[in-house]
This record gives sequence, C-alpha cells and structure tokens, in this order.
Amino acid sequence: MRRQAVSAGFEQQIMMERGRSKRRNFFDYGVNTRKEIQHVKDSKSGSSGIPVKIITNLFAFRSPPKWFMYQYHVTFLPDIESKRLRMALLFSHCDLLGKIRGFDGTILFLPNKLQNQIMEVTSIMKNGQAVNITIALTSQFPQDSPTCIQFFNITIRKVLKMLSLYPIGRNFYNPSTPIHIPQHRLVLWPGFATSILRYETKILLSVDISHKILRSETVLDFMTGLYNRSGDQHFIDTCMKELVGFIVLTRYNNKTYRIDDIDWAVKPTHTFKKKDGTEISYVDYYSQQYDASISDLNQPMLVSQLKMKHLGTDAVPRIAHLIPEFCFLTGLSKQTRSDFRIMKDLAAETQLTPQKRQQRLHELIDSIQRNKVARTELEGWGLRLDEQISLSGRVLPPEKIHMHDHSFMPVSPVDWSRNLQHSRIIGSHTLQNWLMVFSQRSCDAAGKLLALLRRVGPSMGFSIENPKMVQVNETTTSFIQALRHNIEPSTQLVLYILSSSQKDKYDSVKKFLCVEKPTSSQCVVANTLNRANIMSIVTKIALQMACKIGGELWMVEIPLKSLMVIGIDMNRDALSKGTFVGFVASINFTVTKWFSRCIFQPHGAEAADCLKVCMKGALRKWLELNHDLPGRIVVYRDGVGDGQLMTLVDYEVPQILDSFKEVNSDYSPKVTIIVVRKKGTCRFFADTNGMLQNPPVGTLIDSEVTRPEWYDFFLISQCARQGTVSPTHYNVVYDNSCMKPDHTQRLTYKLCHLYYNWPGVIRVPAPCQYACKLTRLVAENIHREPDLELADRLFFL
Repeated sequence: MRRQAVSAGFEQQIMMERGRSKRRNFFDYGVNTRKEIQHVKDSKSGSSGIPVKIITNLFAFRSPPKWFMYQYHVTFLPDIESKRLRMALLFSHCDLLGKIRGFDGTILFLPNKLQNQIMEVTSIMKNGQAVNITIALTSQFPQDSPTCIQFFNITIRKVLKMLSLYPIGRNFYNPSTPIHIPQHRLVLWPGFATSILRYETKILLSVDISHKILRSETVLDFMTGLYNRSGDQHFIDTCMKELVGFIVLTRYNNKTYRIDDIDWAVKPTHTFKKKDGTEISYVDYYSQQYDASISDLNQPMLVSQLKMKHLGTDAVPRIAHLIPEFCFLTGLSKQTRSDFRIMKDLAAETQLTPQKRQQRLHELIDSIQRNKVARTELEGWGLRLDEQISLSGRVLPPEKIHMHDHSFMPVSPVDWSRNLQHSRIIGSHTLQNWLMVFSQRSCDAAGKLLALLRRVGPSMGFSIENPKMVQVNETTTSFIQALRHNIEPSTQLVLYILSSSQKDKYDSVKKFLCVEKPTSSQCVVANTLNRANIMSIVTKIALQMACKIGGELWMVEIPLKSLMVIGIDMNRDALSKGTFVGFVASINFTVTKWFSRCIFQPHGAEAADCLKVCMKGALRKWLELNHDLPGRIVVYRDGVGDGQLMTLVDYEVPQILDSFKEVNSDYSPKVTIIVVRKKGTCRFFADTNGMLQNPPVGTLIDSEVTRPEWYDFFLISQCARQGTVSPTHYNVVYDNSCMKPDHTQRLTYKLCHLYYNWPGVIRVPAPCQYACKLTRLVAENIHREPDLELADRLFFL
C-alpha cells in the first residue's frame, strides 16, 4: 500500500491511494480553513433576517454508534495479475469474509473485524495450483473519516446500479423512461446526481435531479447531412471541426466517449486484434458481441482515447474505434443553444418545480428502500437512509437603491427597471465625441436608434450629443477600415450596428477595438430595434453606453469604509489550450467604479502567477484616485473547480498577500478571501403551509448543511422564474479582518445589487459577474489580452 502526505491548506493529512491509480478528490477533503480563522471557531452563523422554514434535498445517511470500517491488504503467492481471478480466489472464502465486502484487487474493506489481524488462507485454481492468500489488517476508519466518506459514495453508486440506472460521468440515468421531444429530434434520460458528505453534525446524502440530453440522430446521420450541405470539397475539414470534442453515447453498452479524431482510412470491414491475439473485423465483432449489424460499410471510424488504467512512463495510450452509425451525439451545439424554441421546450421538461423535484427525490429513496438487493447491500454495511433534512434559514433585509437625486426600495429586488425610468444615474460624462458605424441595410435602424437614445438619455441624466455617422459596406474589412480612419484619441465610444448576428464580424470588430485601437464600443443588432418593447431595449443600451465611458448608475449603502472588492474568474480560451484570468476591482469608496485586467495563462501555469500583477495594478490605481491605499480588501474568487481548493489556499492566497508588500513594505490591509461556487448538488425549498416553493430572494443558510471544517454559507440572491432556484455557495478561506458572519453575509448580498448590466439582484456579487463577463468576451471573441487603456472602464459589458 502506498501512502501519500497531502498538504491540506493549514493542516497535513494522510490520505490513502487505492490500487495504482491516483483518485481525484472531488470534495476537497483535508482543507480545514476554519481553524485558522479565530473569530468563527465557535460559531460561523449570523443572526440578521427573518426566519424561514427550509426543506433540503439532503437525507440522513446513518450508521450504528461506534461504527468502524476495516481495511485489509491482500497479497497472493504466487502473484496473480488478473484482478478478476484475484477476486474469484478471495471470494471463495465467504465463510470467513461474509457476503458484504469491497475489494479492488489489493485493498479489502469489511464491515466486521476478522478474528486475527493477519489471516492466511489457501485457494485452488482450476489447473490445481494452490495460491496462498494473506489478509492483513492495516487500518480501521470511523464513519466520518475521509476514507469512509469516499467508500460511502462508492456504495451508493453501487446501489444505484442495482436499480438499473446507468452511470454516465458522475451521474446515473434511467434509459428505460426516456422523455422524447420529437419536434427537435431530442431525447432526455432522467437521472440523479448524488454525493455523500460530512456536514456540520451528520453524514448526509445529497440527491439532485439531472437530465442527459441525447439527439435522435446518429453521428452517421449528422455526417450525411453535413456532406449534403457542404459538398465534397470541404467535407472532411468541416466534419473534423464540427465533431472533434463532442461526447457520444453508444446505445449497445450505454457508455459515453469523446471524439478525439476521425480515422478516414479505417472502415468497418477492416480487422483489429482482440485481447487474445485473434483478428476479427468490426462487422463481425459487433454482430457477435452486440447482435448489431452495420449497414454502411464505407463509413469512417471515430477515434476516442480511453482513460489510462495505469499511470507511468511505460503506459501506452488506449484508443477505441467507434462506428458512427451506432453513436448518438449528446448535449447541445452552440447553434442549438441559441434557438429560443428548442431551449424553451427543453426547459419545460428539465426545469422542475420544487414540488415535482421533491416527488422525484422521494421516488428514488422509495425505490432504494423497496429494492431487496439494494437494501441488503446497505444493511450489510450497517447503513440506512433516514429522514429528509429540514432547517431554519433567514431572509436578509431588502436593500435600498440610491440614485443621483433620490433613493427607492424596489417593489421586487428581482427587477427594478421600472424605477429607473424616471431616475437620474449617479453620474456620467457627456457623450460628445463618438462614432455610429452601420451598413446601408441598417441606415434606417441607425437613425431610429439615435433618435431614441437622445430621447431617453436626458431623463436618466446622460447627455448624448450627435455622433459622427459612418456608413460602410457589409463586409468586415469595410467596418475595420472605417474604424481605423475615423477613430481619434478623443473618441469616447464606437456604436456599430450589425444587420444580423454575425459572430465572425462581431469578433473581428471587438478585437480591433479592444486590442489595436482601444476604444469602448457598443454593438447593436438591427433586428432588436424592431421588437415591441423598443423603449426598454434602448434604455438598457443607453445605460451600457454610460458605463462604458466611465459612468456610475446606482449604488447601495455599504458601511465599511475604505473598502476594495475584487472579483476573479477564469475561462478557457476557445482557440488554444491556455486560460484567461479575469480580475476586476472596485477603485472608489462607493464601489461604483472598476479596474480590470485579463491575462493569458499558458496551459499548466498557475493562476496566482498573474494575480500579483493584477493586484498591484489595482492598488496603484486606487492610490492614484484616492491618495491612499484601501484599508480593507474582500476578494471573491470564482472559477475554482473540484479538487482545486487546496491549491488555491496553499498557493494563491499567499501570492495575494505577498503582493501588498511589493506596493508598500508597511502596507497591511484587512483581507477576506471568499471562494464562490455556483454549481453544487444542494437545493433548498421553502415550506409554505405544506407546499414547497422557491425560497424568497435573500434567503441565507449558514448551519446544519454547511461543512464543519469551513467558514461557509449558502445565499439565494436571484429568482428562478421557472424550475428550482440554485443557491450559491460561499466559502471564506482566509479572513484576518474579524468581520462578523452577519457583516460578511450582508456585504455579499449587497454586492449582488451592483451589476450594471441588469437592474436587479444577480446570482453572484457584481465583481464576480464582471470578471466572468470579461473572461467570456476575451476567451470566446477576442483571444488576446485587452489593451490597458481600457482598464478603468466597463468596456466588456
């Protein structure tokens, strides 16, 4: 057995590796950050707000008192290579081991302790050879140990398989009850996402509803349609571009594969070597193995690189050749996602109300309880599923929105756009030196838009002068040439009108205006000006334009003085293997002006390598504007994937703290660093007289279903108009400011009101959303770092 010392943030913990493969820790075990934050050691719960009864999608996962799981190391003499044979030889001793056990070929887990610490038994193989088996006790684990939690998750996955659910990725799906959407040639498999974790006082099973989207067409159907559209000349290049990277499902074994390549030279009539060394054609193999006949013998083969079973320098990559005719595409293309009708029909099936979601959860739990085999598996380990967890949450007080000349309490925190119609924004420069660029087809739209902008501007306190009107041809080259010849150093903004949603043209113009001629810009698609709610659309365009030239729209009261808030997010570049790191920081006392940086990180580089540069840039900008450095800094770090928390705590946090000394050796601000997670399996329902509904906006949960080793809380700061709302999880990984939990929670909620692209509360704090918006623009459209001249403007809105 190998043991590995794992750095766990502020503590060292020994974790086991089972077998030879290194298992990724999806639950960030061992990162105990709370014990270093002195003021929340005893309690991390706040008290402000109105109590609300909450039902969760968590179920108690119980074991007897003083329950232990026993781990044994198993050796064979002579050594046996085959894992299957090892299991058969060991399991022939059922009288010794019992029927309930877990074995991976080397490590054996048992619910009961064997009579002796070292047991020796003998098994006889079919050829008469005797094999001596030594079973040695190595460890015993209490129920809340990381090893037991990991094993519980393996056990619950085994139980789901017993219910005839198929694993795809981390989740399980039921292909026997498909949901058909024939008008879009889509099929949904309903399923579940599960996880077992140690929460504050209990081990709980989290169950969330999931759906797998399958297309009714096969990859061969897709290729045939593509050939008919693109013709023979560009078919191969187009096909590679469209299919490589997609996930496909093979119905004959219900497994998913990633398309890594297409082998045009190999056909179904070709042969390959089986494990026993014999050769067989793909046609005969699928016929014998799956009773499936291949109709098109000239189709190429899809290539998928399989996961490595063994790690090491001598490991040989394993690939699988797949028949396009038997592969079904999963997920949705970007074109499909932009189709409103398809997404609406999908949402009707996948976005379940709290009441329907609760019904599906209980159906699964009842299925486990009624299934004799599944129940026997759990009971054999001394485990059982118990009651659904309910608790008390709190609804935070609503926030007052402050404008230039008055304040108001929104009727609904979800959307206060009506309140803005007759309100003056806090402040903005006069827009006087700007361009409006459009094609001949969009000439009427340009005139209409200008008239409406000049109409809505004065009422909001945004003065808009006449622009320089530039008419160009439809081509991208004409747009770029017009911009190059007409943009001057004094140009404040460029508004360009596209006749339709043309991504290539949009990307080219945005890249030119963010990199070559750094100028704030606003893109408008002509068709949007023909909608019924035209005044609302133009008002939002005017607000965006005001932001992009340095304007401030609204604010909320933040009592903390000299406060800088920061949002950090990451996005993988669509063209390269690198990543763009977005960094957005407030640079004034009212948290209404922002500084941004977006830096490219090559594949494999750590995010913190560029965070120092960003932090020093933001602090110098603050010093330039305020003549002093901020006394308090709160960082919201988004984009942290599963298993990355340890790296963030051990590497990124020290880098951020070290950057302060490089600005001023005596500078030591109060710092709070919070990890933001939008994805998770926890769901919350408000219990209103027995009926389950989405909790009110501002609902906060900071007890019972949080992690004992973390200073964390859940906040629902947005409204779900359809389906069930997803809470956002906040984990304070560093805090030397001694802010009370109430103050941290209230500040987080306040910041959810300050996103200038939407007059309402949003799911995450504004700096996080700004960083997300910035990295999305750069990674998907520009693919280059924006010019620093744009750093003090919200040019990416």
